[in-house]
Amino acid sequence: MELFSIKNKNLDPIELVPFEKEKEIQELVESNTESLFDLEFISSEFNVYSQNKNFRIDSLCFDNESQSFVIIEYKKGDSYSVIDQGYSYLSTMLNNKDSFIIEYCKRKKVLVNDVQVDWSQSRIIFISPSFNTYQKNSVNFQDIPFELWEIKRYNNNTVVLNQHLSNSRESIKKVEGGKDTIIDKVNNEVQVLSEDDTMNGKKVDEKIKQVFYRLKEKIISWDDISFNPKKNYIGIKRNKKNFVFLNFRKNYIRVHILSKIKTKWDGTRVNVEKSTKEFILDDPKEMFTIWENDYKKLYSYDLKDTKDLDYFLLMIKQKYDSV
Repeated sequence: MELFSIKNKNLDPIELVPFEKEKEIQELVESNTESLFDLEFISSEFNVYSQNKNFRIDSLCFDNESQSFVIIEYKKGDSYSVIDQGYSYLSTMLNNKDSFIIEYCKRKKVLVNDVQVDWSQSRIIFISPSFNTYQKNSVNFQDIPFELWEIKRYNNNTVVLNQHLSNSRESIKKVEGGKDTIIDKVNNEVQVLSEDDTMNGKKVDEKIKQVFYRLKEKIISWDDISFNPKKNYIGIKRNKKNFVFLNFRKNYIRVHILSKIKTKWDGTRVNVEKSTKEFILDDPKEMFTIWENDYKKLYSYDLKDTKDLDYFLLMIKQKYDSV
């Protein structure tokens, strides 16, 4: 892909400026984990001693939405196995949970009892200027807990991050190579959920599933949209942030549109109400009701059918446009 800048109707090529060292990438990402991945940075070069080996984790982060740890690893070359290294680090995390919690408490200055972690949502992000075909194919499964992101730097002070997305419906569990392997043990604890997993876990009626599929069909064509399945809900994301939450019940979908965060949960419960811009929904039919507590304010609606779907989508689009 060639990039150009426009100057007086002339196109000047924008040249690639390669990263000379992994450390350059690491310092750039660690200073911007929230804006890049919506993650809270915890520590750099975190060392864990496990099974007579010392594992050094490049960047340790925390996902406050899913309450899980995220490991970020940086690479300049392509002479390594994403599968082998990824599962090795996840296995180390799951076998040394106390070390990770203690590190979090030390950095955030909170008590151990105040930390809640969902280990099933643990994942690893690999960041590199490029990945070879073998590395990309090795993670081409629907349920693998790794993300591959390619990073490029250009001479106009621009950085581009692109995620390699799997298009496979195959499960790695079918090819993991037997029981009691590292892959098998990690997969027994770490879950990469699909939309069907979320709905089946909530025992959603088929009628409500069809409502969701119809809704997704309408929304998926919007720019920069992705669906983010979790145990209890499916988030709809734009710019790496959930802007709508679909909370599934057996006979309806409780839809939440965030209006304002009052208190940010990052282990310390920081009040952010004054610094958080409030989203005001223009809802002349009063489809949504306001729900509020000490931590957040949101708009709520129980979606049971597709009867008023067009109006409902207009409400969702307002929030989408504001993100």
